[in-house]
Parts: sequence; structure tokens; C-alpha cells
Amino acid sequence: MSGQFTLRRLATLAPAAIALLCLSSPLLASELVMFERPGCGWCARFNAEIAPIYAKTDEGRALPLRRVDLTQKLPADLAGIDPGAFTPTFVVLDQGHEIGRIRGYPGDAFFFGLLGRIINATSGTPGRS
Repeated sequence: MSGQFTLRRLATLAPAAIALLCLSSPLLASELVMFERPGCGWCARFNAEIAPIYAKTDEGRALPLRRVDLTQKLPADLAGIDPGAFTPTFVVLDQGHEIGRIRGYPGDAFFFGLLGRIINATSGTPGRS
């Protein structure tokens, strides 16, 4: 009889526990959105120089790269973000809000420095890997 009571009670409490977990964690994660177009030479250069290592850096772990093709319809969650006229354009989002952007690709020598400035101006993390 006590086993049934425990299962019934667990079934009653489980939805409340799940709701509490959902409310305590952010709904939108921080990310780096790359707006790009097919045939973009600077996008290709980024893809050759940075893309292969980005996810392995502190910046890449803190701000996963999300690619958005501007020849396609913008995803609904980016409707309020202006992708700009130039590609690539990198937009740092935190909880769905823009906190900074890099217009164009400045080359591997400057990309992480500019991204670091955006990160440091808002949160102070992460450091350069």
C-alpha cells in the first residue's frame, strides 16, 4: 500500500519539479550568430581560418556559433535582429537580445580580439584561449 502512495505522490510532484527546473534555467542561451550569403568571399575566409577551431575555444564554448543564410527566411527568434547589409555579420546574443556585433570578417588576427571586447564589455567572461 505504501508503494502505491509513493508512486501516486511522485506522479503528482513530477510536473511541479519539471516546471521549477524550466523556470530556473534560461530559455534562450547566449550565442554568436553569423549572418552569411552563398558566394561571400569573407565568409569563406572565416570558414577556412576560424570555423574549424571556434568550438574548441573559450569563446566558442560560451557563445556557440549559429549560422543564418540570408537568402533564406530569418528564423522567428531572430525577427527583431537586423542582420545588416554586409556579410558576414556576427551578432552576439544573450538571452535573445543583441549585445554586440562585428560587421565583416576582420581576419583571424583581429576576430577574437573584437569578440573579446564584446564579451568583456558585458560579462567579463570568457578569457582568450
